[in-house]
Amino acid sequence: METGNINSSASSNRTQSRFPLQEQFLQKRNSRENLDRFIPNRSAIDFDYAHYMLTEGRKGKENPVPSSPYRKLLEETFNMNRTRILAFKNKPPTPVEAIPNDSPTSHQAKPRRHIPKTSERTLEALDLLDDYYLNLLDWGSRNVLSIALGSTVYLWDASDGSTSELVTIDEEMGPVTSVKFAPDGKQIAVGLNNSEVQLWDSTANKLLRTFRGGHVSRVGAMDWNNHILTTGGMDGQIFNNDVRVRSHIVETYRGHNQEVCGLTWSANGQRLASGGNDNLLHIWDSSLASSTQWLHRLGEHTSAVKALAWCPFQANVLASGGGGSNRCIKLWNTHTGACLNSVDTGSLVCALLWNKNEPELLSSHGITQNQLTLWKYPSMVKMAELTGHTSPVLYMAQSPDECTVASAAGDETLRFWNVFGTPQVDKPKPKTDAEPFAHISRIR
Repeated sequence: METGNINSSASSNRTQSRFPLQEQFLQKRNSRENLDRFIPNRSAIDFDYAHYMLTEGRKGKENPVPSSPYRKLLEETFNMNRTRILAFKNKPPTPVEAIPNDSPTSHQAKPRRHIPKTSERTLEALDLLDDYYLNLLDWGSRNVLSIALGSTVYLWDASDGSTSELVTIDEEMGPVTSVKFAPDGKQIAVGLNNSEVQLWDSTANKLLRTFRGGHVSRVGAMDWNNHILTTGGMDGQIFNNDVRVRSHIVETYRGHNQEVCGLTWSANGQRLASGGNDNLLHIWDSSLASSTQWLHRLGEHTSAVKALAWCPFQANVLASGGGGSNRCIKLWNTHTGACLNSVDTGSLVCALLWNKNEPELLSSHGITQNQLTLWKYPSMVKMAELTGHTSPVLYMAQSPDECTVASAAGDETLRFWNVFGTPQVDKPKPKTDAEPFAHISRIR
């Protein structure tokens, strides 16, 4: 009876103890925190010993008997004292992809760039005209900045900080109303209040020629397209001047009925954008048979359109900024003439510049903050505001390395901002084989 009770109790204990272990195992499998990724190595399992431990071995534990020296030796020889039945492998190695994944999502997120909120350098710009419709600042490809102060054009060499005077215009011809470097950074065009345009060699301080006979009033906007200098004046006229020939006016664009204050060519030289005090924005296409007829005439701005900038990432996208009663930055699809986005900035938009390395747009403004604002493109979410000027920031120019921006305002200061980051260092190009397909074995 006692033996039967003991066996019955042991059997009951075995039955009761088996279910909690199963429940715990199920709980572990259902728990994300306790998942076991180790898998059994079947080749390392001793199935005979496992069967013995599950049958005969358990009887020995239930009815222990003193071990003889022979049995101890037997257990040590056949490793019968081990407690683990199943053998497990280590965590499997991470699989190696057959084809490398070079997608942007496979790389770590780029750290956010620090944008200084104050200028890194400030220079005096005495006698700078406080006139929204003029363009008195430019930065050439040779890292020389030009600025017109009254009737004098000064050159500031950014490499060593030296300043030199290019020209002082006679009082009856001045003041200077616009400056623009040619693509080579050597020649510079100087627009004057008396309707003339002078072309100078900035390295030799030499007057090359003077353009007359086109405009009848001041020339406040200019841009280059290779050897073509495009000029816009208070008379509403736009001329293409070929600087290589004697009869320099080769094309005339008629569309504005008030002063032209903004001109910019697209990077491929195919399209010209012009803005005027008549609140109109025109897109002209030089590839059309009638290139002097506008492609699009856009009148959504309700104030003067001076700030213009072509997107470096999408050749057909143009950004424009409106004057004090409009205060909007608009993005345009110049293929269709559709307005893609419009943002009310809250103040006069004076100038626009694109970041060439990141999808960002920089704008300069008037009262009340007289700030520079950095926008994320295409969402046009405000990223940063740079303050320091005490009057409208009328003029902006970008350095050749595309990282530093110079701004000039009616407060007669010229400020430099490290807003677009540090210059990128070009990686060395891989060596190319002298002979095409030299790395491919020849078939003999």
